[in-house]
Amino acid sequence: MSVHAKRAVALAAGLSSPAVVMADWTMNMSPGVTGTSNQIFSLHMTILWICVAIGVVVFGVMFWSIFAHRKSQGAKPANFHENTVVEILWTIIPFAILVAMAIPATATLVEMYDTTESDVDIKITGYQWRWQYEYINEDFGYFSSLSTPRDQIENRQAKGENYLLEVDNPLVIPVGKKVRFLLTANDVIHSWWVPEFGVKKDAIPGFINETWTRVDEPGIYRGQCTELCGKDHGFMPVVVEAVPEEEYNAWVAGQREAAEKERQLTEKDWTMDELMARGEKAYQTACAACHQADGSGMPPAFPALKGSPIATGEMDAHIDIVVNGKSGTAMQAFGNQLSEVDLAAVITYERNAWGNNTGDMVTPKEIFDYKNQE
Repeated sequence: MSVHAKRAVALAAGLSSPAVVMADWTMNMSPGVTGTSNQIFSLHMTILWICVAIGVVVFGVMFWSIFAHRKSQGAKPANFHENTVVEILWTIIPFAILVAMAIPATATLVEMYDTTESDVDIKITGYQWRWQYEYINEDFGYFSSLSTPRDQIENRQAKGENYLLEVDNPLVIPVGKKVRFLLTANDVIHSWWVPEFGVKKDAIPGFINETWTRVDEPGIYRGQCTELCGKDHGFMPVVVEAVPEEEYNAWVAGQREAAEKERQLTEKDWTMDELMARGEKAYQTACAACHQADGSGMPPAFPALKGSPIATGEMDAHIDIVVNGKSGTAMQAFGNQLSEVDLAAVITYERNAWGNNTGDMVTPKEIFDYKNQE
């Protein structure tokens, strides 16, 4: 069977398949769960129907003219150069239509860009390939990373319901409050997008962009980075959990307490087993996407850590490259991304996992001192 015949058979089979086997999809936008998203949807539908009406009139006149003045009926083409009345009409009517469309569009845009009088301020920083959320007035923050298991990504396990749209730490916001987002990026351009909020804003290194939302319904809302930010661009989801105000206040109190405990862990006397356990978790979250879970890497861009000169060599060099990164390569600086505890743990893990077995152990206090001497 020829290639064209095979393609024809495949197309026919696809077209004849029952609707239940097709993916759930729609051609239209969805209204969303915020006032802004509903305004955007209403504006979209208004403009759509205006365009439909224009299309019906224009094509109706065109097809009627073609049919009523066809040559077979003896129609003779008119011979003229201009018609002042017609030219004025086809200038004034489109102008009036554009003004009528611009009024509601401008009102919606003005409201979308009004970030004043917010109740909660959150700074969002994009990293390859995760988000950092900092609650500006609450003195705590955290990273949000993809939590879909690598086994699902590599087709060793069935895909979950929220495949590639699930994270370890969702952004939590209160229902009914105006939340202002300040967006930037640490490395390349990212874009923070939650369709049901009607919010999509670029995160650009060196710039702060603003946007806001007010969610009226509790729930979990999912989005993605919509900028091509690198090889794992598709593994950078956004998950927002909107909760009642009382639940939000309790969550904030818990986060403050956890942040304080995390700061105190710098002074703790850690054992090798404790650092290895925490280091494995930190490695899977921050490092495994590039260097692989088994430390084999993806040379040449991401060298192997298993048996590498860095992971088995001089301790200071290992600490330096993890904390400060390496200029001109894909190796990021994790000094501001991970806590002193996680930095110490992941370095300890890399020096003793996959048969490296150096026996070296780095403490959070050593990382703290290293940062302060730079």
